[in-house]
Amino acid sequence: MFTQQRIYSGNQIVTISSTHNSASAIHRESTSSTKNIKFNNIHKKFFLRLSSPKNPRSPAHCVAPMAANKCSLAAADAPSITHVVFDMDGLLLDTEKLYGEVQENILARYNKTFEWSLKAKMMGMKAIEAARLFVEETGLNGLLSPEEFLVEREDMLRTMFPACELMPGASRLIQHLHANGIPICVATSSHTRHFQLKTQKHGELFSLMHHIVRGDDPEVKQGKPSPDVFLVAAKRFEGGPVDPKKILVFEDAPAGVLAAKNAGMSAIMVPDPRLDSSYHETADQVISSLLDFNPSEWGLPPFDKPAS
Repeated sequence: MFTQQRIYSGNQIVTISSTHNSASAIHRESTSSTKNIKFNNIHKKFFLRLSSPKNPRSPAHCVAPMAANKCSLAAADAPSITHVVFDMDGLLLDTEKLYGEVQENILARYNKTFEWSLKAKMMGMKAIEAARLFVEETGLNGLLSPEEFLVEREDMLRTMFPACELMPGASRLIQHLHANGIPICVATSSHTRHFQLKTQKHGELFSLMHHIVRGDDPEVKQGKPSPDVFLVAAKRFEGGPVDPKKILVFEDAPAGVLAAKNAGMSAIMVPDPRLDSSYHETADQVISSLLDFNPSEWGLPPFDKPAS
């Protein structure tokens, strides 16, 4: 089976092509060097990637125009998946719009606007990392510190999070995988306090997860696009660590998709339709909604009936 994998090497993103027979060797090489990566360089390179012009689509990636709603994988291209990891914000829970609303309100006081290009960079990051980026790119240095931004944002968000709703298809997919014995978990950048607020209405559904890794977990040293949160998630499955090649990650954020690929995992992206399509290329598959996911394409048990 032909595959491609992006890893960091020094200050460059390197794409490695491999056959099925050599994939495991490549994975061992990439994961063993992860400990030596300077992640401030990773973040710098990631932001440069997000700002770069659109690149031609790679034939090794299955990326569909959003108007087409979904993209099908050829059976020969899909790895054998045994475990599934979900991001949370913007993927399972409709919280990204709340972050956007609050950040727009904060910037309005300074006669500034919140651009989607900045939101794309902030999505999936740890709170303090996103705050530093927000203050720097909006020109608020000297007017508002990252810590002050977080305090102000927190005051508004804590009253909004408990009312957040599930994203379309989230409940159906989680319940289907759990009912069919597929181990599932959540790997989120949200810290524990926010996680508890966001999931107040959805405790029963989240109880189906084998485990949940949050952004303030002591083993998660670096935020996305570092692979930390996904490698910790793989380690905590029963019998772990699970081979990353057998894990499928669902993400909505560019940083999250890149984190999954840096962990050696397959990644399905479910992006906000306003996100520029140039950010799709790192994902193995892009769908417009969890309702469009076809488990059979990844060797997972099929749905009993189509999504309504």
